[in-house]
Amino acid sequence: MRLPLFQIDAFAERVFQGNPAAVCPLEAWLPEALMQAIAAENNLSETAFCVPEGEGYGLRWFTPLKEIDLCGHATLATAHVLFEHLGFAGAEIVFSTRSGALRVTRAGDRLAMDFPAKAVEPCAAPAALIEGLGRMPLEVYGGRDYLAVFADAAEVRALRLDPRRLAELDRHGVIVTAPGGAEDGDVDFVSRFFVPKFGVDEDPVTGSAHCSLTPFWAARLGKATLEARQVSRRGGRLQCTLAGERVILRGRAVTYMAATIEV
Repeated sequence: MRLPLFQIDAFAERVFQGNPAAVCPLEAWLPEALMQAIAAENNLSETAFCVPEGEGYGLRWFTPLKEIDLCGHATLATAHVLFEHLGFAGAEIVFSTRSGALRVTRAGDRLAMDFPAKAVEPCAAPAALIEGLGRMPLEVYGGRDYLAVFADAAEVRALRLDPRRLAELDRHGVIVTAPGGAEDGDVDFVSRFFVPKFGVDEDPVTGSAHCSLTPFWAARLGKATLEARQVSRRGGRLQCTLAGERVILRGRAVTYMAATIEV
């Protein structure tokens, strides 16, 4: 069986930036074990699969180890493929997902994704979090992920991880964040995201993490629209807007590869 496969750099200005995602458009769902095997073979943080459903698309995301409930950069990548490669002519794509309906629209030279906001609450810092990050955060919050707050961007960049300890934690992943520094220009905050439990020691740029980061920094900074940079090695930039119980994430995507696979 031959299938189309695209590799897209999401939240990127050009290739070799942002977060690479594989996108596999389908006519009908494959067996789950086969989709998981394709994701493992791709060995990217996420592979997205989409199928036509009514006027929109069903969308599922797989890490190399398991299916997950939400992935921002692979959603952006899938919308890019549909708009730029597969001729989707509408102004808005509606994806049916395990996290509900997700909408992606064109916003100038960016794509805008409408995602649910995710609240976090203060919590104690588990020993595995402190040891896994190699230092004590100023504050720790919990939601789907742990959110660890540091004093400045330099401290976030300097973290040296123990992924094995972070993989022991009871939540999905670990977000670390701080206010933007002088070297980051006009960004309001920076972040990094770690998911070793699911085979991704560090995710280059993570849309879903900004579902928690946006309401957190919007409340702290007193502004609804924020500029964000994820300071992984590849790095990437997002514009984030808090709109009630939703978060609008805007970013660019570029095509690295269009191919055919045989499975």
